[in-house]
Amino acid sequence: MSQKFELTKPVAPRDCPIADALRVVGERWSLLVVRELAFGVHRFKEIQANTGAPRETLALRLRGLEEVGIIERRRYCDRPPRDEYLLTGVGRDLFPVLTELRVWGERHATPARASTREGLDG
Repeated sequence: MSQKFELTKPVAPRDCPIADALRVVGERWSLLVVRELAFGVHRFKEIQANTGAPRETLALRLRGLEEVGIIERRRYCDRPPRDEYLLTGVGRDLFPVLTELRVWGERHATPARASTREGLDG
């Protein structure tokens, strides 16, 4: 009573807007940068302190987010040269995504809250 399984050709990856979005912002530091900018934090050192991102990684993520139009850089001091970062309209369109990700995280991923909920729900 054994079943035969047919070998099939590998399927190409599914075309998907979720996958496309993840290629742009689906990395931890990128989303945390957007979170900080949404909270009104615009300067490199403050973003770094609030995210815990390594300096070089943060610089790369900021550059990448600028290249795809999610953030823009604005000079606020010429000597020494200092920039701040602001969300563009495209970046602000991520607010609902971040809000839902936060809600999901509170419900399912934050250990202290998850264990408290289990006690109340179960």
